Amino acid sequence: MRKLENSELERKSVADFKNSIKTPIIIILDDIRSLNNIGSVFRTSDAFLIEKIYLCGITAIPPNKEIHKTALGATETVDWEYHSNVLEIISKLKEDSITVLAIEQVENSIMLNNFTPIQDNKYALVFGNEVYGVSQEAIKLCNGTLEIPQLGTKHSLNIAVSAGIVVWDLFQKMKR
Repeated sequence: MRKLENSELERKSVADFKNSIKTPIIIILDDIRSLNNIGSVFRTSDAFLIEKIYLCGITAIPPNKEIHKTALGATETVDWEYHSNVLEIISKLKEDSITVLAIEQVENSIMLNNFTPIQDNKYALVFGNEVYGVSQEAIKLCNGTLEIPQLGTKHSLNIAVSAGIVVWDLFQKMKR
């Protein structure tokens, strides 16, 4: 086995990325405090050709050197938009026939491993604050909730890790 050189990875240019057919997933980050988490979600979104990221509430926006440190340029490829009110963006996306799912531990949530995306459906995934999670008001507005199964003593994951798990799971289930 030989480790591949960067030149062998066939990476897209920014222009190629912008012109690529996107995975029908939108990410909503609400009140995310950690700039490193925001940057990591941008980088994951770039890796899986995510359509767009909505940054809401206190979530910082690019350009920002702390976001850039983990995004490594993904803020230039992935489309993003800031909205101060997450409830408004959830309502708007639902009006546009996008299925909005909170990633949270709630009554009657669907375990991620049991979720099957509907073919040709577009999904928006809401990730909440590192301490408080997705707000109850946002959960009420969503079409449903997904929960990442966890078996250990801790019942929470870092927001960037959660986003990576959920995006990968949906990406491979959608068979891009």
